[in-house]
Amino acid sequence: MSISNSFLTVCVVLVCSVSLAQDYLPPRTVNGKPDLQGYWTNASISTMQRARGLTDIGLVIPDDQVQQLTAGNHQNVRQATDDNQVQGQLPDGTDLARGRGYNAFWVDPGTQFGNVRGEYRTSWITFPENGRIPYSEEGNQQRRAAYERFSGYGGPEGAPLAERCLIGFGSTSGPPMNSVLYNNMYQIVQTEEYVMILIEMVHDARIIPINGDHRPEVIEQWMGDSIGWWDGDTLVVETVNLHPQQKARMMASLSDQGNIIERFTRYSDEQILYEFEVSDPVFYTENWGGEISFNTTDTKLYEYACHEGNYALEGTLGGYRRQEMDALTASED
Repeated sequence: MSISNSFLTVCVVLVCSVSLAQDYLPPRTVNGKPDLQGYWTNASISTMQRARGLTDIGLVIPDDQVQQLTAGNHQNVRQATDDNQVQGQLPDGTDLARGRGYNAFWVDPGTQFGNVRGEYRTSWITFPENGRIPYSEEGNQQRRAAYERFSGYGGPEGAPLAERCLIGFGSTSGPPMNSVLYNNMYQIVQTEEYVMILIEMVHDARIIPINGDHRPEVIEQWMGDSIGWWDGDTLVVETVNLHPQQKARMMASLSDQGNIIERFTRYSDEQILYEFEVSDPVFYTENWGGEISFNTTDTKLYEYACHEGNYALEGTLGGYRRQEMDALTASED
């Protein structure tokens, strides 16, 4: 496809998408608001930040490259194979360096790049232009300090929050609500006074009051303090005051000076357009944000039994206690 034809194709898609968004009449609740309720998924091989190998492409994948890039994506390759392991045989440990915490059976990130406004996207981030989070020097320092403080396993409080089954992995519960390796399902329930978003991963639940006030700052909640309001047919949600253990550990780290704005717009019968913007003068050099597509699905949420059969944490802590005892014994000799 020539550059001129490719450009023309993209323009046609953009025009059609904008027209669809303008002409679409969303279903409404008994209160007259757009109905966002139901089961949705943001599963996708697009990632929050643009992969280094896709930087030359930019945000929108040209039509003639979608199939090739999809087939070569490492997540799809991983789904299609179990690393040549034979059923019934235990791994020999050579796959540990590849971060294989799960068999390929459990990997379910989606099979296509995210399609937002009729475009296949290389990243959820749309600004800045490079598709990367613009961390400041101070922001990076705080994140490194938090990692050093909470990445050890000497005590249960040192384990990552997701491994302690407190909140979802990879900012799946947000804000912003990112797609991850598996369990990318969401259920939305709304009333006139509240919107509830149930996240499949770790069964996080965001309960967002409509036209309410932020809670006192001393009340520090997981996933922050969110309030919502309607701007025409778009639900706008503002989040401040992340829990202290999340402030520097989320994908969207947030100091007491920052906030996150999310916008939910019913784009079609099959899709919610989810927009987000992160603003914080401490962690970032500029505001950043993007768009994610939430697509309707007939699939229901799995029950997330996070700790059932999970003996790793007990064994890890027991190992640390034995190391401490051995060190104490050695010092007394």
